[in-house]
Amino acid sequence: MSITQPQLIQAFLDYLQFQKRYSLNTITSYQNDLTHFFDFIEKTFSSTSPSEIKPSFVRSWLAGLKENGLESKSINRKISTLKSFFKYQLKQGLLQTSPMATILSVKVKKRLPQFVAEKDINTLFNHVEFSDDWNGKTNRLLFHLLYNTGIRQAELISLREAHIDSKNGTIKVLGKGNKERIVPINNELRQFILQYIAQKRNDFELADTEILLVNEKGKKLYPKYIYNVVRKYLSTVTSIYKKSPHVLRHTFATHLMNNGADINAVKELLGHSSLAATQIYTHNTIEKLKEVHNKAHPKA
Repeated sequence: MSITQPQLIQAFLDYLQFQKRYSLNTITSYQNDLTHFFDFIEKTFSSTSPSEIKPSFVRSWLAGLKENGLESKSINRKISTLKSFFKYQLKQGLLQTSPMATILSVKVKKRLPQFVAEKDINTLFNHVEFSDDWNGKTNRLLFHLLYNTGIRQAELISLREAHIDSKNGTIKVLGKGNKERIVPINNELRQFILQYIAQKRNDFELADTEILLVNEKGKKLYPKYIYNVVRKYLSTVTSIYKKSPHVLRHTFATHLMNNGADINAVKELLGHSSLAATQIYTHNTIEKLKEVHNKAHPKA
């Protein structure tokens, strides 16, 4: 890439970080998409400037991604990255027109989010044993937090002791774009949290007391640790294909909807910016209604 391209990319990434307040993971994804795109453009078309990029160049890159088996959802994310980047260049007066103006998103086949059945969740919490050491206590609490609040993995990792309001039975969650939301917790989870904090004070002299969940060394948890723990324990109670922390978020939302929760309330609890993102859980509710109808109705 020419020397101007990294500068343009970095200016855009700085804009995302300091003005849009995107998360580090999101910014890294944008950076990877843009670096890969401009490498392709330079190698294929010998182009050195965004002003020289044509819509046909972009389509060639997208076609290559499709041929290499990249899923439509991932391709659309890259399209979104490019649209945001070139929109920023327009805003800065560096371009007159965007090469993305005629680029359409790829159609994505809708797939219902996977979730753990209520009976399997009950089995996990009532019959699966967590070890009595510090890791076991941490693992049990992270499961309760993920399922009872629907928070994302990154939100769980950054959850601080100061975010726990034990008096009112709520936690403050810092979501995408540093947006805050308040999520209620039941008394059982509140007690688990208070007991955990008290034991952390007792067991670790140098523990990170700001962060709620820590490992056996008193250090902040990391994504791979949480993923491995969730996969290990979910494997004991369910055969669904995906067994990630995000599945517990889907499970939280689906169980709320199945039990009559208002969709707008679920939207607020999940921290979705629009109702469209929450509506996918209504499909699971409809499927449950169909199942009940087929089992119970004489003419089904």
